[in-house]
Amino acid sequence: MPLVAAAVCPHPPLLVPEVAGAAASELDDLRAACDLAVRRLLAADPDAVVLLGVGPSTGPIRPPATGSLQPWGVDLDVPLAPGQPDRGAVLPLSLTVGAWLLARHAERPAVTAVPVTADAGPVEVAALAEQVAAAGDRVALLVLGDGSACRGEKAPGYDDQRSLPYDKRVAAALAEADLDALRDLDAGLSAQLKVAGRASWQVLAEAARSSGGGWRGELLHDSAPYGVAYFVASWERA
Repeated sequence: MPLVAAAVCPHPPLLVPEVAGAAASELDDLRAACDLAVRRLLAADPDAVVLLGVGPSTGPIRPPATGSLQPWGVDLDVPLAPGQPDRGAVLPLSLTVGAWLLARHAERPAVTAVPVTADAGPVEVAALAEQVAAAGDRVALLVLGDGSACRGEKAPGYDDQRSLPYDKRVAAALAEADLDALRDLDAGLSAQLKVAGRASWQVLAEAARSSGGGWRGELLHDSAPYGVAYFVASWERA
């Protein structure tokens, strides 16, 4: 059973206080929930942590690798691992935020960065889940992904009445570790609602299923402060 724990967090750049600036306190609760989820993840004593989030391609990024928050106005680099010899490959935003979340904790097992394309289909998702599960003897999965971006007239995708029911289904699935509900998320509807987490959540579901056994989930945070749904969840073996 290689997958021993999982955490789900969103990846808005505003999660990083230096990016949020004076508005940093608006996401204090979200930031605290992410820290709790990562602490629980590391408490499972994994020998490898896999960061999984949307990116321009599917498959592992070979280290060294570094993310940058310069596109969001802050001269801040986020290396995948401390003390790496050079910048290496470029991490997408989702994995940059994931590396930043991990860096807030002293315990640092081996880390692998694995992007997945936003439009990944079932075959691609299943193949990636197998790779993730084979990353070590005790693998922990930190999944980065936002929900719908259509929660209100000021949302990035404007207002779509389908977004709230969609997000409620995701929140319930993460809270209950409902693998089937995550696997059944519709790719077309997810794209229309500008969901950035659909493929990542489905890789999580496939990896959990392939690892066998039961899972227990807890939803630690559910909000949409800027019209984008942010979920934080912690999964452990039942």
